[in-house]
Amino acid sequence: MKTKFVFIAVLLVSGLFLNAQDKSKAQNPIIYADVPDPSMVRVGDTYYMSSTTMHFVPGVPIMKSKDLVNWQIVSYACASLGDVETMNLDNGKNTYGKGTWASSIRFHNGMYYISTYAQTTNKTYIYKTKDIEKGPWETISFSPGIHDASLWFEDNGKIFMISGAGKIHIVELKEDMSGVKEGTDRILIEDINAPLGKNVGLGEGSQLFKVNGKYYLFNISWPRGGMRTVVIHRADNLLGPWEGKLGFQDGGVAQGGMIDTPDGRWFAYLFQDHGSVGRIPFIVPMKWEDGWPVIGVNGKLPESLDLPASKGLNPGIVANDEFTRKKKDAALPLVWQWNHNPNDKLWSVTERKGYLRLTTGRIDTLFVQAKNTLTQRTFGPVCSGITSIDVTGMKEGDFAGLALLQKKFGQVGVKYSNGAKTIVMMNGEGRRPVEAESVPLTQKTVYLKAECDYRNKTDISYFYYSLDGKSWTRIGSQIKMEYSMPHFVGYRFGLFNYSTKTPGGFVDFDFFHIEDKISLK
Repeated sequence: MKTKFVFIAVLLVSGLFLNAQDKSKAQNPIIYADVPDPSMVRVGDTYYMSSTTMHFVPGVPIMKSKDLVNWQIVSYACASLGDVETMNLDNGKNTYGKGTWASSIRFHNGMYYISTYAQTTNKTYIYKTKDIEKGPWETISFSPGIHDASLWFEDNGKIFMISGAGKIHIVELKEDMSGVKEGTDRILIEDINAPLGKNVGLGEGSQLFKVNGKYYLFNISWPRGGMRTVVIHRADNLLGPWEGKLGFQDGGVAQGGMIDTPDGRWFAYLFQDHGSVGRIPFIVPMKWEDGWPVIGVNGKLPESLDLPASKGLNPGIVANDEFTRKKKDAALPLVWQWNHNPNDKLWSVTERKGYLRLTTGRIDTLFVQAKNTLTQRTFGPVCSGITSIDVTGMKEGDFAGLALLQKKFGQVGVKYSNGAKTIVMMNGEGRRPVEAESVPLTQKTVYLKAECDYRNKTDISYFYYSLDGKSWTRIGSQIKMEYSMPHFVGYRFGLFNYSTKTPGGFVDFDFFHIEDKISLK
């Protein structure tokens, strides 16, 4: 019987600061979750934003907003990077921290374009469609892979890509965008960091714009001993000469570009490295002085914005799921992504009505190498993910449950070993996962919960179980969460089931709920 245990998630992921004063206005960060490398375009009164999701599938999420504050995922440009060992988690291989990186979104002559780069294949990808929300998407790919490129359509019909780190290059693409025209690679700016002086790193993340006949190029720099910084260059002609200056330097909020509103206001969209929750987007007021973008309020990042308040992001960036589906519903809402390519034969929301069934299809010994882990973003400043599983169909050696996925992961779930089932918490902080605690399980269902505390970058997570969905018991050890470069993403909630001995077992997840609170005050 479908559980009547209901969580009411009053989710204020978007625009939530603990000390926000004016709730009638938007608050920074706009989204307190991992939405890095944003690229935006406005078409009429609608904004579209693309972002990075690395190794998760589908990839290159497309988000939609009417006010720059309330965003909802409406599409993905990329179903998969292909049937390759690294994307399939086959033979001990993976593509953590790779996959698709910073994208560039454009609207040109009635067509939407998104370009991105993937180290997994070392290719450049360009996706295009007339309907950004419904598709279909046409895929163009070529080598070499052009890192963090800004796609650009000139008025004369030529198509370019601008990219680089330190030295910024420009290349012209073939008319059909199937590759780079030979002999067109040239240095556009010799030293993107020059406006900041010596001892400056990065100089990447190019995003190009044209306003009132002038070209503006945004990049990120990082002075040694300082913070991530916006550098802006401008020119009267695409090929230069270019002049540059410091664009914005506060709180490490950097990398992105600028966007205008239908009523003529301007904002910068940027992001901040914010510990283990990931890289979170901010909107910053912008004005024009002497033909230059001036970002911030007196050069500073404001908490409140003269934009509509957040309505919450449920269902926008994250969402509850009862796993009930009507005939025309998608099998999975867009808030879900798989960890690497899934095996679609081994999951279902129809085999048992109102449940997500995950079936094992091979033997795995490491959680991060197991297939078919279904994920959603965690969010700040605090959050909980809760699920209930029916373990009747498990086989010897199976392990299923709820995880917080990153290199230093944590799991709470049910193991079936030596003919008995136990609730266990696995601590994956070290080189080898450790079973921190186990408790016998004698019933067929169990409730599981994972909590994240991101307040003041505490970055601690806790795990719980319940036998009745009402009384919770903390289990195992806490995880000191860490944003690690091998994964290069914020922590994700993950629903998992894998076999260490006998493939073919299954578990049924009754629901997945999110809350913006945790047990510990």
